[in-house]
Amino acid sequence: MIICEWRAFSTDTETYTQALFENLMEDKFEAMMLKDNDPIPSYIWTKNYVIHIRKNSKILTDISFEKVPRNPDCVNA
Repeated sequence: MIICEWRAFSTDTETYTQALFENLMEDKFEAMMLKDNDPIPSYIWTKNYVIHIRKNSKILTDISFEKVPRNPDCVNA
């Protein structure tokens, strides 16, 4: 499900609020995709990027962010 309002999520070491996430990414939040009742989103869209959230461990709740630039020509077409 894709939602346009922020839902805070947590790992074992950090709770990600919208303000913290926007500060880390240096960009403004637009939407997020949640799958199968997973509290951690799979993707987050910002004004300039699509961020893929990868789980690094099956035992611990540890994630990493992969920023992929959005193509403004494709977005506005």
